[in-house]
Amino acid sequence: MITLIGTGHVFDLSLALLAIFDEKQPEVICVELDKQRYNALMMRRAHPESYKTAQKNVPVVYKLLARFQESIASEYGVQPGDEMITAITYAQSHQIPLEFIDMNAQQLFTKMWHAMTVSEKLKLLLTGFGAFFVSRKRVEKELQRYQDDFDTYIEEVGAKFPTIKKMLIDERNRYMTHRLVHLNEKYSRVIACVGDGHIQGMAHLLQSKQIDVETIRLQELQEQKTKDVDATSAYFTTDYKSL
Repeated sequence: MITLIGTGHVFDLSLALLAIFDEKQPEVICVELDKQRYNALMMRRAHPESYKTAQKNVPVVYKLLARFQESIASEYGVQPGDEMITAITYAQSHQIPLEFIDMNAQQLFTKMWHAMTVSEKLKLLLTGFGAFFVSRKRVEKELQRYQDDFDTYIEEVGAKFPTIKKMLIDERNRYMTHRLVHLNEKYSRVIACVGDGHIQGMAHLLQSKQIDVETIRLQELQEQKTKDVDATSAYFTTDYKSL
C-alpha cells in the first residue's frame, strides 16, 4: 500500500503529519526532495548564513519561486519545507528508511527556464514579483478555489504557463511515481509526502499500474485536530504553494 500525503510547503502541518505517521507505521518515508534540496534544508537550519550565500548561485526562476514561498510561509509562522523536515526527522528518530524521490530541482528549473517562451517568462516574472504583496487572505481564497475544483485550477495553470505545468507537474509526477513503483516492490507500507498538486496525477498513474494507493489531501491535514496527537511523537526540533 502506498499512502500519498498532499502537503503545502508554506503551511504548518507538522502535528497532523506526526499523527498520520504514528497511525500508518510506515516501513519507508518518501519526501518530495532531491539530495541537493535536502542538504539545503539542513543547511538552512544549521547554518542560515551559509544557506543565504549558497542561494545566490541558484537559477533565477528557482530563486524567484523560493522567495515567493518564503513570503507566504512567513504569514503562517513557518519556513518553506518545514513539513518535509518533520517527515525527515520522524524517519530518522524512528529509524525508518528515508527516500528522496524528486528530480534534481536546480537542473529542472534551468531546463524549464530555457524551454519557456518569452511570453511565459514575462508572465512568470510579473506574477512572482506581485506575489510578494499577496495577503494571507488572498492565499486562502486561492487555496479554497484550488480545493473546490482541482481540475479547472490546473487547467488554468496549464493555459497560462504550459511549460511549467509540463515540467513542474506532469514530468515530476511520472518521475516520482516511477520511484514509488520500485519502492512498493520492497516495502509493504510506503508513505510519500508530496505537494498536493501532485496527488491526483500520481494516484492515477499508480492505479493504472494496479497498485493500491490511499490519498490524504492537504485540506484533510489542515482540518485534522491537533488534540489527538500523542506528545510522545514530538520530534526534536498558479499557485506554487503545493507544487
